[in-house]
Amino acid sequence: MSQNYGTKRIVTGARYGLRDWLAQRVTAVLMALFTVVLLVQVLAADTLDYYSWSGIFAQQWMKTLTFVVIVSMLYHTWVGVRDIWMDYIKPVGIRLALQVFTIVWLVGCAGWAIQVLWRL
Repeated sequence: MSQNYGTKRIVTGARYGLRDWLAQRVTAVLMALFTVVLLVQVLAADTLDYYSWSGIFAQQWMKTLTFVVIVSMLYHTWVGVRDIWMDYIKPVGIRLALQVFTIVWLVGCAGWAIQVLWRL
């Protein structure tokens, strides 16, 4: 019976845990800061109608910030959902299909969000 510890231990996994953990934290902070900026913009508005709402997003810096947050949210979501698929779906074919579906869904959501953002 062989033992797998010590210097000859077999390490499995993709070895990207720290990078993804840090990406999750950075994107979460970015989304939280965006939420604060958006709340300040909404609370500073006189009325909450379509025109004041679209006025907030008509500014180029707000469109750029929103675009960065959309990309951050997509990456944040991808890392989280991918980890769920890797942890709980063991058959490789099903896991691959779910990951491809997730990528297609997130790209579709990104396209839709950017279309809405630039339509304002």
